[in-house]
Amino acid sequence: MGRKSTKGKERKKKRKEENAKYDASLAKVEAANKIPDPLELVAPFKKFERNGLKLKIECKKVTGMEKELIDWAFQLTKANMQKMYEESDWGWKDKDKYTEMTEEKAQYLIASDVTTGKPVAFTHFRFDMELDEEVVYCYEIQLETECRRKGLGKFLMQILELLAYKTEMTKVMLTTFKNNKVSQDFFKKTMKYEVDEISPEDPLFDDGYHYEILSKSIKPKAKPATTDSVTTTDAQPVTAS
Repeated sequence: MGRKSTKGKERKKKRKEENAKYDASLAKVEAANKIPDPLELVAPFKKFERNGLKLKIECKKVTGMEKELIDWAFQLTKANMQKMYEESDWGWKDKDKYTEMTEEKAQYLIASDVTTGKPVAFTHFRFDMELDEEVVYCYEIQLETECRRKGLGKFLMQILELLAYKTEMTKVMLTTFKNNKVSQDFFKKTMKYEVDEISPEDPLFDDGYHYEILSKSIKPKAKPATTDSVTTTDAQPVTAS
């Protein structure tokens, strides 16, 4: 048959590299999902004590959550978000949102009052693949009214970012309504999130999209130098920071 073209070999090599990269990313996601309690990776963040709040933070997989706690999280989401959903193209359906919040991969950070045990805030997140990248996706972050503007929302998002770093995810992602000014200001101005490259662009002549996808890239862990990558004359001592 003769020799295959160089271009054909290059395409085959590129496909193999892409498949290998995807497999490596998927392996990281699967490993993260197997961690019994991801919050153990950032143990100092298990409590929040400031601005009049004294809370404990727990990480729970939805498969191990009490129905009463799941129902509280759903009702808080409904109270905070139903109107915005109804004003969008998506609309609000109890069944669809409850199903989303209870899918097997769902995990929750729950903030509860230390004295009463009452839950006051949560984030619903997942370790997942977004296209070909390993990410932490924040589905919801909801706070009871009395706990807002006290630094708790920022604290919970920082935990997600630390978990992404510890598990070697590439970014934290989320979806937000464009007409939700509080959310837009919080994520873009306070948390420094940016519009992600996969967020849909508004068409020129039709009505634009009512939502956008935001993300923050997570700097990967520094890998130790090896003799394969540096010579003895180039190597420098590494100082822990």
